[in-house]
Amino acid sequence: MKNLFKYAAEHWKALLLIIAVLFIQAYCDLSLPAYTSDIVNVGIQQGGVEDQVPEQISLEEMDRLLLFVPSDEQQTVLDSYMEDENIYDVPAYVIKAGMTDENMTELRDVLAGPMMLTAGFESGSEMTAQIEEQLKAALPDGMASDDMTVFDILQMMPEEQRETLISGMEEMTAELPDTILDQAAVSFVGSAYENLGVDMDGLQICYLMTTGGKMAGLALLGMAASVLVGFMASRVGAATGRDLRGRVFRKVVGFSNNEFDHFSTASLITRSTNDIQQIQLIIVMLLRIVLYAPILAIGGVIQVFQTNVSMSWIIGLAVVLIGLVILLLFLVAMPKFRIMQSLVDKVNLVMREILTGLPVIRAFSTQKHEEERFDQANRDLTRTNLFVNRAMTFMMPVMMLIMNGVSVLITWNGAHGIDGGQMQVGDMMAFIQYTLQIIMGFLMLCMLSIMLPRAAVAADRVQEVLDSTTSILDPEQPAMFSDAGKGVLHFEHVSFRYPGADENVLEDITFTAKPGETTAIIGSTGSGKSTLVNLIPRFYDVTEGSIMLDGVDIRKVSQHELREKLGYVPQKGVLFSGDIASNILFGNPEGSEAEMVEAARIAQAEEFIEHKSERYHSRISQGGSNVSGGQKQRLSIARAVAKHPEVFIFDDSFSALDFKTDVTLRKALRQKTKESTVVIVAQRISTIMNAEQIIVLDDGRIAGTGTHRELLENCEVYRQIAVSQLSEAELHTGKEAAAHA
Repeated sequence: MKNLFKYAAEHWKALLLIIAVLFIQAYCDLSLPAYTSDIVNVGIQQGGVEDQVPEQISLEEMDRLLLFVPSDEQQTVLDSYMEDENIYDVPAYVIKAGMTDENMTELRDVLAGPMMLTAGFESGSEMTAQIEEQLKAALPDGMASDDMTVFDILQMMPEEQRETLISGMEEMTAELPDTILDQAAVSFVGSAYENLGVDMDGLQICYLMTTGGKMAGLALLGMAASVLVGFMASRVGAATGRDLRGRVFRKVVGFSNNEFDHFSTASLITRSTNDIQQIQLIIVMLLRIVLYAPILAIGGVIQVFQTNVSMSWIIGLAVVLIGLVILLLFLVAMPKFRIMQSLVDKVNLVMREILTGLPVIRAFSTQKHEEERFDQANRDLTRTNLFVNRAMTFMMPVMMLIMNGVSVLITWNGAHGIDGGQMQVGDMMAFIQYTLQIIMGFLMLCMLSIMLPRAAVAADRVQEVLDSTTSILDPEQPAMFSDAGKGVLHFEHVSFRYPGADENVLEDITFTAKPGETTAIIGSTGSGKSTLVNLIPRFYDVTEGSIMLDGVDIRKVSQHELREKLGYVPQKGVLFSGDIASNILFGNPEGSEAEMVEAARIAQAEEFIEHKSERYHSRISQGGSNVSGGQKQRLSIARAVAKHPEVFIFDDSFSALDFKTDVTLRKALRQKTKESTVVIVAQRISTIMNAEQIIVLDDGRIAGTGTHRELLENCEVYRQIAVSQLSEAELHTGKEAAAHA
């Protein structure tokens, strides 16, 4: 998992910007439920009146209100207002300018109870009607009249008696929930505004339009933030994929044959494509969801505690249940994802083998067997995919059950709270929205938990390639070849064994290949011929001994410096997509057209090139599939010739040529390479019998060294090879028989 975050952290500047934008998006998303609550509570239920203290009130209403205010606090109320007789049709009090939040809070605390009592007596509720009847009954006979109100009675009462009565009423209101007091205060303020002639319908519409406009603005800002985050996350994901592919490619290009033996080609392709694609996708999801989910969840929790703490246990229950589901999925699914990537490797391997060997498969009529082999690999992968998909299928209904269950619990508890006057409808709606936002954050994480393990496995597989140690390395302070060197190649007691092998493939090989001479290597199959020449370009490094080029150990120079002196023609011709010209000049891209034509002529490729309509600009398909094996081999030889190297290495490169072309090519090549060192690995005696030096390998050891004639006399291994290939005349004369011409 750490590798995923390490790859994402490489773009830390973009990450910081994304986090900042995510906070903006979260602010917008978390603000909308509060505005929804305000629209329901204030805009609809309270008619657009949001003040809990009247900002303007008529003198008559103020006189009534002060009747329920203790005498020691009446002055505090009056000091908060100033009289105004010009704005409204009746004399009124207007709140003074410059009132601070602390002043308004103090004023609201003083007027909360009186406003509730005033509104109650004005509305003629059942409770206030009973109190009014009791007060009238307490008056002396003859003082009470039918049209007398409680306000008239209170004005007639002595101050001490009124204070006592108000104290009793305050004790009753103190036991009421704050929500009821707030609603009563808002109701009183609305009545006070209406008495002053304020357009209450206009006030409500204005509030709804203003709040709705804020919601629309926040929604647009949140949408813009979401789009911006998606854009930046996609760029970071794409950049991460690009960088990883580049790093893997550069690492693989530097692999020696030993590393290619450890990582199969199919696995490297899977790691460079499918695995990195998984990483790229999950990084986008990480930046878009994983970072956003905790911000949204924490913000939602904070908002919930500000809305109603009594139902917060529901959120805790939901989080615990979701956490258990995620944990279960991780425990069950994580092992399957590592298996899945290995199965993808296997499918790629089988597919690659079948496509590469299709002609052989058809020739031996084994299509049915190969179909069954691919079908088995495909079924194994499908079975694992089905398991993961079923886990995902199980997860979604469980999550929806949790979400719906939480909604039912909130509605049930919220309905009781509303009935008891502990909360309003809008508060319950906001609580539901906040809770769903919190759960949705965890739900997104849970959905991501299906993808995260697979991406984590993919990241580990990619990192395994990046962390692999390349056995062929350049020295820290590379030596340089002398300008006077001409390509003298010397093997000094060279032994070699493949990594992990028990025995040496080559044992105590010593010889010198000189410029102007051809050194041929021959031996039976498996004697180590190709292994020997693969040591020269450092595809492998020797186990013991040393290989010297112009007096310098090839391990002490850089690989680039060494290979610049070599012209290598592999046993199997390899061409690259492009055209004939680009393939011939592959090792010498600055070469001229004359050099290209000369190389093609020497390699006997000019004849078939001239027959093509576009000649040297004729297209070469991937892998050279549109040319024959002999043509492919000749173009590979031309590629080495066009480089003008000091050392030519031909690893059984003439095997695909007919005898006539072989003879003509070697004759032309001898003129071109008369100042270069030539090392030839061959199976045919006729290819090397004119070499100045022939090295005979037998089971990884040198069985003989000399010319063709000398080896016929002194080396039994060489003589057996010669007898199996040459006629008696060729054995005695040492020349090619005319019958083969």
